[in-house]
Amino acid sequence: MQQHMLVGLIGANIQKSLSPALFEDACTAVGIRGHYHLMDLDQLRGRSLSDLMHAVRAVGFQGVNITYPCKEAVLLLLDEVSAEARQIGAVNTVTFDSNNWTVGYNTDRIGFRRAFEEAFGRDLIDGKTALLVGAGGAGRAVAFALFDLGVDVLLVHDKDMERAHRLADDLISKFGVGRSQPVTDVESGLSRAAGLVNATPVGMLGIPGIPVPLGVVASRLWVADVIYTPLETDLVKGARAKGCKVMGGAGMCVHQAAETFRLFTGHVPDIHRMQRAFAEAAARRDKRLAG
Repeated sequence: MQQHMLVGLIGANIQKSLSPALFEDACTAVGIRGHYHLMDLDQLRGRSLSDLMHAVRAVGFQGVNITYPCKEAVLLLLDEVSAEARQIGAVNTVTFDSNNWTVGYNTDRIGFRRAFEEAFGRDLIDGKTALLVGAGGAGRAVAFALFDLGVDVLLVHDKDMERAHRLADDLISKFGVGRSQPVTDVESGLSRAAGLVNATPVGMLGIPGIPVPLGVVASRLWVADVIYTPLETDLVKGARAKGCKVMGGAGMCVHQAAETFRLFTGHVPDIHRMQRAFAEAAARRDKRLAG
């Protein structure tokens, strides 16, 4: 009998997500009939994260992904949190067992790390300073991934500088005094950095803008963005035009999805097939948007 699996995504501004295409194709590859359901907080007015978590458990979901702005808030709603997700302070994947016991994980960390290695290689960051813009759920995972990659000092900027201070303090407690600093001035931070990562939603379709002024982005920098809707944000396009090495969010999306799929199903997916499925789904999405 063919196995059935129902999972989904909870977050805001997610109607252009490619996660359904990725998950359902990966299921097909291993003989599972899978369905991936989007639960958009912008569309479900009046429904809280807690409401949706109760609902998906009640109807038999085997798991959910969690995205902006819920990656930190969901921690309080779970029965168990993996050691890595607890260290990061954010969850983007939740599994449910047959008794509806919930366990939270973070696959963004491994997703960003693998994408960075593919796009840039470790030499670009090992022993160097980097600037992280955005200290929310995605930013926290990226911060730990940057330390996995060998960053020497991580500068942290956020429009909410109290949040930036909290992340910097957490990183110092884990990696040592002087390894992370909050910065209020992006230009000053970039003058000390080899590269920067945007881990805010600014630049996503529906949230227009550029998270740092392009005038302070020098050609010597590498620039990474976690956003993949669109595939290239104005930040990435502008940095490339200046001669920077750039990385969009596609690689992170695919690699975190591969790890999430393993957690949901127990199967290790074919990463090359997932990359092809992502590219095909992105092309279809972009054609619809352009049409």
